[in-house]
Amino acid sequence: MPQISVDYSPGLAGAFDRRELGLAINRLAVKTIGANPEACKTVFREVQGFVVGESEAADDQVYVEFQIFPGRTAEAKAALSDAVLALLAERVVPVAGTRLFTAVNIADIDRDSYRSATVAG
Repeated sequence: MPQISVDYSPGLAGAFDRRELGLAINRLAVKTIGANPEACKTVFREVQGFVVGESEAADDQVYVEFQIFPGRTAEAKAALSDAVLALLAERVVPVAGTRLFTAVNIADIDRDSYRSATVAG
């Protein structure tokens, strides 16, 4: 844990290095909330469309969501959110003529219902 999802607009597909950004996000989780490095799992998903209000979004967007076990302080979570936003501002460059909207959410997982499995091939 944590499980990290990074959703981004199609226009940003070539605007950043996913592996490099994923490693940097994982390192921030280790530094700010004490995550185990081997437990950080980051997935990137190119989203085919964002709808904002009553229209399709015209600007590019990156939305990062952390799912973590409870126990971190509100201050630690806020520090992680701030650090990830700063990282996105540094590493993801908006396409010329567009704006970039970024957001981070950190949610606690219900420890009692969460399950995971590893299957060897």
